[in-house]
Amino acid sequence: MDFALSEEQTLIFDMAKGFGEEHIAPFAQTWEAEGTIPKDLWPKIAELGLGGIYVSEEHDGSGLSRLDATLVFEALAMSCPAVGSFLSIHNMCGGMIDKFGDAETKAKWLPDLCSMNKVFSYCLTEPGSGSDAAALKTRATRTNDGYVVNGTKAFISGGGYSDAYVCMVRTGDDGPKGISTVVVENGAEGLSFGALEKKMGWLAQPTSQVQFDDCKVPADNLIGEEGKGFAYAMAGLDGGRLNISAGALGGAQKALDLTMQYMSERKAFGKSINQFQALQFRLAEYETKLQAARTFLRQAAWKLDNGDHDASKFCAMAKLMVTDVSFEVANGCLQLHGGYGYLADYGIEKIVRDLRVHQILEGTNEIMRLIISRQMIAA
Repeated sequence: MDFALSEEQTLIFDMAKGFGEEHIAPFAQTWEAEGTIPKDLWPKIAELGLGGIYVSEEHDGSGLSRLDATLVFEALAMSCPAVGSFLSIHNMCGGMIDKFGDAETKAKWLPDLCSMNKVFSYCLTEPGSGSDAAALKTRATRTNDGYVVNGTKAFISGGGYSDAYVCMVRTGDDGPKGISTVVVENGAEGLSFGALEKKMGWLAQPTSQVQFDDCKVPADNLIGEEGKGFAYAMAGLDGGRLNISAGALGGAQKALDLTMQYMSERKAFGKSINQFQALQFRLAEYETKLQAARTFLRQAAWKLDNGDHDASKFCAMAKLMVTDVSFEVANGCLQLHGGYGYLADYGIEKIVRDLRVHQILEGTNEIMRLIISRQMIAA
């Protein structure tokens, strides 16, 4: 078994980390206070090939692997988990379009997606269907010109901000087989947005409901085939779970790095606090947990890249383990800062707030346990 990153993968990580340190980290607190990310950031990210990470090179993408992507999102999260995770959502949309769209669909959407001239959001969750995603009620009714969509999506990152929304809608009967996927462009007739949500973390990401009131969608905005949308959404979630895990890991690693620096400078009882054995043991525990989480995450990504039969189970296990461990470590790092950890100037409390939602989205960690146990029993 070779656990080493290739030279190219090391360069990918270093490139993303360096970009974040220059273009994201110095502004993260400001963007959080403003509740938005400047649109001019995205074309700069796209110049690095990170606008269409999974999109084939034939369609202007980078054609990177899922393992490569975890390196990107771990590195970016070290500057701001909220920004990196928003980019992950955009790329999940690109991966769905590239994998399931026909030639015309790819030609229509992917150039602007990969260049990030248009930012994409993913719309699955509804006020009454979160974990039970197959119960979604947003309906798209066929017309001579395409579809008329009615319903509401909830907790949408980029609601009112993004340029296009990849939406799971009901075109048939109840259940998973009645769901299709359409792209709704910003400015479409009948599309509107709720008020910005007031959140615990991810404050730089505008989040709102996305509302459809007789919203008109052209027929060629359908992705793939009618009735396959739920399968498309679930396929996208495996990679999404890896990215959310990588973002949590990057945030926790940054918290630990900051804590190491703080403990070398902070003095108590006549010596720096990193000289107290009880606190040294805490550092050793956190380092061990993050290294174990990183190894497991990369194994899950490797399985997804290779199409292993148990890849979905490993993606769920990675999401459960890595996000729980990362939040635990970040929260422990805040404790090691004492009162200073509670102050925004030290950067730790933001990481703790940002990482809390990683245990909830892309399927709650309770649902991850359900997926894992069902696959164990079925096997």
